[in-house]
Amino acid sequence: MPTESSRARSTTETRDRILDVALVVLGREPDAGMGEIAAAAGVVRRTVYGHFPSRLDLVRTLTERAVAEMTAVLAEVDSPDADADATWAGFVARVWPVAHRYRVLVALRRGEYGETIHGLLGPLDERLADLVRRGQEAGTFARHLPAGSLSQLAYGVVFAVADDGRSDETVGARAATITSLLLLGVPEPRALALVGDRP
Repeated sequence: MPTESSRARSTTETRDRILDVALVVLGREPDAGMGEIAAAAGVVRRTVYGHFPSRLDLVRTLTERAVAEMTAVLAEVDSPDADADATWAGFVARVWPVAHRYRVLVALRRGEYGETIHGLLGPLDERLADLVRRGQEAGTFARHLPAGSLSQLAYGVVFAVADDGRSDETVGARAATITSLLLLGVPEPRALALVGDRP
């Protein structure tokens, strides 16, 4: 007979599998329904709804997971003493797998879940805006836009490159890092130097 802890572990594993499969299914088809996600996860719809009462709950949980992972990466690389452009380059290089995995959130953010996703991303957006503001004050980043807008554009391009790179394996973290640095106003020689020989 299963113990309480083994049942809880099994429930957690099922929930995590549904989330992982949802990312794949929604990545292929952002309008996919809960039934399609259930079938791909090898469970019945009732199981999916048991963990996520609505599609919004599923999207919210995916977003919370993405925000936690991206915020952890930013906390690891961000140091007030480091140059803002070097910090940005390190952040994009390390967050690339996360951005690639959660790239569907960009499509979902433009749809009916936009307000929810935008709200959950708020704290991360603020931290990125602070980093860009620091770069603007140091003369490292362009000042033609407010820090919040510029950081959104530069970070958004990382997701755009991740989405575009699905069919082109030569487009990866290096391209995303260089493109976002250029968008921030970093001169190309400096951007290339910051990226170095990273793939």
